[in-house]
Amino acid sequence: MAIRDWVLLPSKWINDGGLTALSWRNGGEGADHIAALMDLTVIAHATDLDTGVARVTYDDFCEATLLSRAKVSKGLDVLERIQVIEREPNGARSIYKLANYDISGGWAKFPGKNMYSSGTIAAFTDFQLRRVAELDALKLFFLMVARRDRRTNIANIGYDKIEEYTDIRRVRIKTAISFMASRSLVYVERIPSRVSSDGVSNSYRVVGVESNSHMGTQGRRLDGIDFDAS
Repeated sequence: MAIRDWVLLPSKWINDGGLTALSWRNGGEGADHIAALMDLTVIAHATDLDTGVARVTYDDFCEATLLSRAKVSKGLDVLERIQVIEREPNGARSIYKLANYDISGGWAKFPGKNMYSSGTIAAFTDFQLRRVAELDALKLFFLMVARRDRRTNIANIGYDKIEEYTDIRRVRIKTAISFMASRSLVYVERIPSRVSSDGVSNSYRVVGVESNSHMGTQGRRLDGIDFDAS
């Protein structure tokens, strides 16, 4: 399937705390939640811009994610349960609709083409579905996509808000950020602090979205107030 540079992803469910439903538990559920976000990535990439409907076969899922067919199915079950997708509307096979898809608003830019290498999403190639860091990193990635400021092209969000939106324990956030950055899902940038005139804080730029808009092109002309961490 042809992948656009970026696609539209409904973001209200993320901003409403929907990622907290994807928790880590041993015994398979944590792995299913990782698979769900991997599946959602593929569906988003295949979605029709006007309708929010995607046609994705199990072969497509398996090639893009390297998941087994059984794990793809488990992930789709999770997405349907948390009401992020609608499966096979009108009885059609391999058809999925992003829930609450509205081209007029309530969406975020989600990276597309640059995520792939030889038909597979590069960041997923070493996923084992056995590490909590994988789930935490994917939840953070989706949060950064949803919280990206369209003017500054960064997501500036502190640990307290990350905990609130994702339910990732504070002690795991640094590891999740490192995992996410090492898979080239986000760039971590240093920006002026709103607390101290001499300080800096982390911000996050989603790889593959507005690639020409970054600190190198915007410079330090933006004050700390431009980077609201709320």
